[in-house]
Amino acid sequence: MGIVLKQSLKNTIVTYLGFAIGAINTLFLYTRFLTDEYYGLVGVILSASAILMPVLAFGVPNTLVKYYSSFQNNKDSDGFLSLMLLLPLALIVPIGLFSYFANNAIGDFLSRENAIVKGYVWYIFWIGVAMAYFEVFYAWARVQMKSVFGNFMKEVFSRVGVTILLLLIYFNAISVETFLKALVVLYLMRTLVIKIYAYSVRMPRLNFNFPNNTRTILSYSAFIILGGSAAIVLLEIDKVMINQYILIENVAYYSVASYIAMTIAVPSRAMHQITYPITAELLNNGDNEGLQKLYQKSSLTLFIAAGLLFGLIIINLNELYLLLPEDYRGGFTIVFLIGLAKVYDALLGNNNAILYNSDHYRTVLVMGVFLAVITVLFNMWLIPKYGLDGAAIASFMAFFIYNTIKMVFVKWKYGLIPYTSETAKVLLLLLLLGTIFYFLNFPFHPVVNIVLKSALTVIAYTVILYRFKISEDVFGILNKFLRPK
Repeated sequence: MGIVLKQSLKNTIVTYLGFAIGAINTLFLYTRFLTDEYYGLVGVILSASAILMPVLAFGVPNTLVKYYSSFQNNKDSDGFLSLMLLLPLALIVPIGLFSYFANNAIGDFLSRENAIVKGYVWYIFWIGVAMAYFEVFYAWARVQMKSVFGNFMKEVFSRVGVTILLLLIYFNAISVETFLKALVVLYLMRTLVIKIYAYSVRMPRLNFNFPNNTRTILSYSAFIILGGSAAIVLLEIDKVMINQYILIENVAYYSVASYIAMTIAVPSRAMHQITYPITAELLNNGDNEGLQKLYQKSSLTLFIAAGLLFGLIIINLNELYLLLPEDYRGGFTIVFLIGLAKVYDALLGNNNAILYNSDHYRTVLVMGVFLAVITVLFNMWLIPKYGLDGAAIASFMAFFIYNTIKMVFVKWKYGLIPYTSETAKVLLLLLLLGTIFYFLNFPFHPVVNIVLKSALTVIAYTVILYRFKISEDVFGILNKFLRPK
């Protein structure tokens, strides 16, 4: 786990920096510098672009990671990389043409409930293209075990850009319309930078003698489109469907609550950048023992981190909402349910990497598509009935079903389970500390209360983890800082 921990820690720092900047944007700048309607519009544009992204990418990011290590000489890998560069164009070009000729029809569909959305179809398309090729070049760097800079570009660059643009709005230097156009340019610029970096790591040599197993590669990529789309639908469809059924301002309120909960996913996102290619290599080498070890260690480490974050959010949520404009308060149910779903994600460790790099990916992807459809149906049923809480309930139900199926499938096919006795110990610790500190309140300013309760919780959590050596990896990290010199 050496390389995993080293790069995961760097990625975690970078990702948290990005999320901290994103938190400032989401909780304070967007809510004060844009109207609720335009903030909701930004949420719809970015979520719709994210849903479109895996289709435009043609599954290339996952395919790059899965197959790159299987090519033993530069000639074969050059042919493979050339194929990966060109493959997304097979869908970007026709979808672009379709968007051009059907622009009004698409706009009418998206603006059924909120007319403001209609004029932004092209914004969605171009941000989707930028996101797709960004993931391609990011995967290009990751297979060379270079994940930190790409993670910086993904998590920090665009958020800093948004901060600058929002401040320009505040100082009346640009209009909201200019902000939205600049947002498209920002995502395109991010893709250009990661492209230059990826080429500096490994310069492509165009070779149109594609690999002998190209048919297999194309088949995998096509299925990954379904899997990637299903995963993104589970993450982003709620905001798009809120726009379809209730006023777009509600997308802004939901975005704030869901962003608070999504911070729980930061450790998982950081660790997956490096465990994904390692998992692919273990599968390619048939190292089942190494796979089991990585599966359980990644699960426990991520559960320790995600569980702590979930606890900190829940015990401080009331104080945090006091810092926001009144219209953005009241999302406890959203934060709790989406946060709980993210903790379950963490418990699965590198489960996704095992499934998407295995020979059984087709079955899993078909199940994912089925569950994406169910997610849409859940939202269609629950949003009109329960509003924003309905969207959160739909997301939680979909994630719970999907994650449970994935865990059972890995156990069935590989005999691997992510949990150990240490998992139960961490769960009991989290429940104990959460119960104690949720009801512990101080008569101070909300910021002071948040700092105090968080500090006490982290100290107690860290001391217990260290004292009882619940996780070897976490103990090793803590030991570097806590042992006497």
